[in-house]
Amino acid sequence: MNQFTPDNKAIWKWTSMILQPGYVSEDLFNRAMEQVKKKKGPPSLSKSRFQSFLEGLSVQTMYIGPFAEEGPTIEKLHNYITDNGYVFDGANRKHHEIYLSDFRKTAPEKLKTVIRQPMAKK
Repeated sequence: MNQFTPDNKAIWKWTSMILQPGYVSEDLFNRAMEQVKKKKGPPSLSKSRFQSFLEGLSVQTMYIGPFAEEGPTIEKLHNYITDNGYVFDGANRKHHEIYLSDFRKTAPEKLKTVIRQPMAKK
């Protein structure tokens, strides 16, 4: 985690995920992808994939404000983990955020984000 810097976004590795209803299977996803490929053929379509996400034990907080100013809040989550006898569980699960606001319509200071950091018992 020491290598992370919010100033160098070129080295970030991130995944955008969209929750699907329970009836959406990998087969249904693949058939839909073929239809989109035939109709539109967007260049980034090949980067899309069907993937399950196991939440597991995490520390979380509601953050309100601009994305660029999340750093101190994330630091508080990290301190909570280490101060309370837990360790980071980033090997199996990743830091993730759930955006509750439409950033196209919401003022930056009013954006609501659930920030989650996976953790495990020592």
